[in-house]
Amino acid sequence: MATFANVVTDNLDGVAIEVSGGGAATLHMMEVARGNLELSMTSPVVYNLMAGGKAMYSKEPEAPELAKNLQLLMWFPYGQYHFAVRADSDIEILDDLEGTTVFLGPQGGGAYNAAKGWVEATTGLVAGEDYDAIKANWQTGFQAFLDGKIDVYVNGCLDPCGQFIQFTETEELRFLGPESHEGDSVDKYLGKWRYRAEVPSGMYEGQANEGPVMSFDTAVGIAVRADLDADTVYAVTKTFWDNLEQITSEAPWAKALDVGFAASKRGLMELHPGAAKFYREAGVIE
Repeated sequence: MATFANVVTDNLDGVAIEVSGGGAATLHMMEVARGNLELSMTSPVVYNLMAGGKAMYSKEPEAPELAKNLQLLMWFPYGQYHFAVRADSDIEILDDLEGTTVFLGPQGGGAYNAAKGWVEATTGLVAGEDYDAIKANWQTGFQAFLDGKIDVYVNGCLDPCGQFIQFTETEELRFLGPESHEGDSVDKYLGKWRYRAEVPSGMYEGQANEGPVMSFDTAVGIAVRADLDADTVYAVTKTFWDNLEQITSEAPWAKALDVGFAASKRGLMELHPGAAKFYREAGVIE
């Protein structure tokens, strides 16, 4: 999101995007729809839940109506969910999480629920019953891991991830996979919008894994207020994709971005007309 904001702000006159890190996209999406923000992260799963008033939105009666004022600017791969421990930890696989303290993401957020669901589907372990899922935002969760106050830190990102680069400057880490990632419960959890994806070995100087570790990935996206001016959304979308090459050398993960993936149909969320105009010009939608 910060890279997107920087590319657009640097190359589009009259538009500046300010990014506020932290918090949960589930809440930010509500604020976009209310008109208090212009953009936020979203996902197919979370938007569908918001539109249906389900799960974390079950106590937000206005959520389905607010969802009508949210549209899509682009999808992109969230990145594999990385379940990290210190390399000398006796926690070797996800099935060893019983009795541990874990940061899954901000509680109530999409990342928290996704990580919690993967653990339960692959191991049967339930957050709050079999292990302690701490309540923290992204910054304090990572700091707790740096300080050794929690056993496991979870973050979804496209490698190489800044947090793990920082951590391995002074310590070694190991990524955890489940003993088994097969079975009906896992397939049901993954559903239409999540998919198995490996965390590669050799991505970080202090990474102890000798081979890839199975995890999962999902699409996330940039939600935009539906009533935002179509010409502005078109210009923002076009500016980002026209200048993508300038960031790939500094951010290798940007090579995972694809204009066809960005405009693909995922769940109930519709493209903003301004974004759709660009994707039609790019030849990826009709």
